Amino acid sequence: MIVEDHSLVNEFPQDKHLIEQLNLADNQFHQLYNQYHELDRQVHRIEAGFEVSDERFLETLKYRRLNLKDLLFSAIQDAKVQLN
Repeated sequence: MIVEDHSLVNEFPQDKHLIEQLNLADNQFHQLYNQYHELDRQVHRIEAGFEVSDERFLETLKYRRLNLKDLLFSAIQDAKVQLN
């Protein structure tokens, strides 16, 4: 099975520097960022076969990761507006 890279910087490469800045300067963004990447690591381990899980649990993790990505994307967009 091919396991895709869903790291935040890979998902939004055009915003790499802004993501790095927000991660350092915004505590709430930092916490969401860490939660996102922990979920992503867990999904990756299951998809790669390093951990065993049922499909329902994996889908729940993916859904939570997607919700966090939406929150992080909104924060990135808000930061862009503030910069302009």
